[in-house]
Amino acid sequence: MTTPRPRSPLHERHSAVLPDWLSLYYERPLEITHGEGRHVWDADGNRYLDFFGGILTTMTAHALPEVTKAVTEQAGRIIHSSTLYLNRPMVELAERIAALSGIPDARVFFTTSGTEANDTALLLATAFRASNQVLAMRNSYHGRSFSTVSVTGNRGWSPTGYSPLQTTYVHGAVRDRGPFAALDDAAFTAACVADLKDLLGHTRTPAALIAEPVQGVGGFTMPPDGLYAAFREVLAERGVLWISDEVQTGWGRTGDHFWGWQAHADNGPPDIVTFAKGIGNGMSVGGVIARAEIMNCLDTNSISTFGGSPVTMAAGLANLSYVLEHDLQGNARRVGGLLLERLRATAARVDAVRAVRGRGLMAGVELVGPGTDEASPERAAAVLEAARERGLLIGKGGGHDTSVLRIAPPLTLTVAEAEEGAEIMDRALRAL
Repeated sequence: MTTPRPRSPLHERHSAVLPDWLSLYYERPLEITHGEGRHVWDADGNRYLDFFGGILTTMTAHALPEVTKAVTEQAGRIIHSSTLYLNRPMVELAERIAALSGIPDARVFFTTSGTEANDTALLLATAFRASNQVLAMRNSYHGRSFSTVSVTGNRGWSPTGYSPLQTTYVHGAVRDRGPFAALDDAAFTAACVADLKDLLGHTRTPAALIAEPVQGVGGFTMPPDGLYAAFREVLAERGVLWISDEVQTGWGRTGDHFWGWQAHADNGPPDIVTFAKGIGNGMSVGGVIARAEIMNCLDTNSISTFGGSPVTMAAGLANLSYVLEHDLQGNARRVGGLLLERLRATAARVDAVRAVRGRGLMAGVELVGPGTDEASPERAAAVLEAARERGLLIGKGGGHDTSVLRIAPPLTLTVAEAEEGAEIMDRALRAL
């Protein structure tokens, strides 16, 4: 038996003052000190190719000059004022997001995180529909607040059974597991729609369905294109709203679309879209987009002390401009396609890889025991460590089993960097 390595002084201090449930990656947790482009450095001077971007948050690049300049200039003028005063950067970013949203007569409310954005969306939906019933997807993750935990369909991230909402979980977000996995895409969608109709016959009319177009923490699982459009047709007949959680899928990361919901657009846009993470490129920006009648349904006063701060809005504006002007959605499609192709070629030679799935620069590698279909979190942890030792940072996820490696580099990833990362993943996986 190997002797555990001693903790670093910083790790000891972390453990002494922060919660036990604030988990850290790696046997020897990493202190990242600085970054540039698609690379970061640790406190020991080691350089890593970053394929996780602070959990898909450093969406464009580390130390992007355009964002750094915007933040610095705004901080030199004023850092904070609150939503009680007119805020030019907030208005300008809201105008751009509303125009890009696809939602008619859209209104935008800014928050500081995806959790807070989803919490706000649930508040709006339940108030608008006068119902505390909510539909959510199995294996989902929507945040760590009391209400968002209560609609999270992933046991590993739902620490309490208490809830302000009555949530019912729907089939469909995990294509290759569950009772409908053996069906082809059309039959799978039809079965999920039939199940939804049956479910609605047993409940009071829900306020909304909340769904991630690609499940992030759940391991980058997704339904066939068009599933949520088929759901929307059933839900719209009953007045049930559709909330698309775009915290991880927005801003072109999926390559094929600017928003994840656009793979399910046959029956129109969602009623509400939530976003966060990448739009600020590391700054704390989240938000909700909704039709005016929904956004304006609250009959009380409200503010956001830190949501929409001048500094974070300046970062968001600069980052969004960079994404659009440099066609990073197209880059995600092209370079992400190459990366997925390379990962699938490796998977064909490694028995422990059950599946490689993804879209654009979102790739999930699911690991199992060789010759079985049983999830293997131990192997996922081993590959995470092996990749780090070879100079690559990736993430983990995948339901309560945490057996999926999550790969989501910044959207400026080059072909050479994709090839380098794929080669490291090849060696880390084959070492199993």
